[in-house]
Amino acid sequence: MKFPLLGKALAVGGVLVALTLALNMVSGIVREREGRLHEAERSVADSLASQQVLLGPVLTRRCDESWTSEQGEGKDRKLVAERREFMLGAAPQTLTVSAKAMIEPRYRGIFKVNGYSMRAKLSANWADLAALKPVAQHTGSKLRCDAPLMFVAIGDARGIRNAAVTVGGTSLAVLPGTEHASHPRGFHVVLPSPDAAGPLVAEVSIDLVGTGDLAFAPVADSTKVDLASDWPHPSFGGRFLPTTRKVTEKGFDASWQLSALATSAPQEWLGGGTVCALSANGNEASNNKARCIETFGVAFFDPVSAYVLSDRATKYGLLFIALTFVGVGLVEVMRRLRVHPVQYLLVGSAVAMFFLLLVSLTEHIAFGWAYLVGASACTLLLSFYGSFVLRGWRPGLVFGASIASLYGALFVLLQLEQSALVLGSLLLFAVLAGVMVATRHVDWYALFDNLRREAVPPVARPAQ
Repeated sequence: MKFPLLGKALAVGGVLVALTLALNMVSGIVREREGRLHEAERSVADSLASQQVLLGPVLTRRCDESWTSEQGEGKDRKLVAERREFMLGAAPQTLTVSAKAMIEPRYRGIFKVNGYSMRAKLSANWADLAALKPVAQHTGSKLRCDAPLMFVAIGDARGIRNAAVTVGGTSLAVLPGTEHASHPRGFHVVLPSPDAAGPLVAEVSIDLVGTGDLAFAPVADSTKVDLASDWPHPSFGGRFLPTTRKVTEKGFDASWQLSALATSAPQEWLGGGTVCALSANGNEASNNKARCIETFGVAFFDPVSAYVLSDRATKYGLLFIALTFVGVGLVEVMRRLRVHPVQYLLVGSAVAMFFLLLVSLTEHIAFGWAYLVGASACTLLLSFYGSFVLRGWRPGLVFGASIASLYGALFVLLQLEQSALVLGSLLLFAVLAGVMVATRHVDWYALFDNLRREAVPPVARPAQ
């Protein structure tokens, strides 16, 4: 070849392109497996219960007003009976919720989905029930109202395992549904004294299961929620963060304290707002006619997903291969060795194989152990192969130690997401500084001339 160094550079560049395609395929596998995980989560939610939102207890009363009006003039004048239906509602003056949620993981094949079981006690107090007394809008009309109802709305009623309601010390029969158009899922009771003036005190006990998120709607004038759980990685969300919280390795305790001055939830539920999942809070409801009621709560999800970490690790794959090639090329230059592009391909393939091993192993063992197993296997393989490529066990061990250092640096980058950019920049700077220091005395013109002469064999002269 007339330009052997150019040909080798093009060959190594082709190897990098091929390995980039291989890393893209690994990234595709990660996305496909993560999609399977989301399918498993939806399957569990469809079979058990989805995200839960708790609204209530609140009071409602269905009324109607009927009257007669004159229509027309002269001989055409007649009396027409008219009627209107309306709903009255009363939010509690104070609402106190004491809840404890226990994580109950569910499985679909190899995929784990975080389900939870919550036991809660709700205490609501109304100073009076004046809001449930109808007011006539037409002279001479007749008012008729049904007995007041107390209901608790649930995001997914399939998750209700048990419910009990006590009003004024009397246990009432719990009935399915809420009898409310905007909040159909849940349960209700019929108040025994429809014309009571108050005050009214209600105690509600509920056992509820769900998956993903757990949220509460602060519909009272003063709402206080205490939530405890054995989940050590809570993600608090919604429109309000906890007033106090304590998170340990054994779980968390969180408290919210809100007043009607800080939230529009009491007006939103009266105006027909819809209870939505915590992730959809603040967005328009699916029917596009009512907005989601303001809520707050917690999401029970793994903060460090194995697929998220694997995807982030794969994004560093090309950088790892490039740094490995830089190391091999540096040794090739310094020790005057000749490394074939096929050997570059095999070394790069071993580095790329690590990311596939990582994805497959994390589906069966913890991410840290999967990373250790995959990195150890690839490091040993590259150390063994490097001892032959670099012609010596000592260079091979040094090469393997360098690969192990890269894997260690990547693991640190994955654990420190917020500092990944600065750490990655410092790593690249350190590699560049090392290459510059190691080659500071190299005469590149003489080196390339020697390599070119070694690559082109001398032309044999004809015999005299």
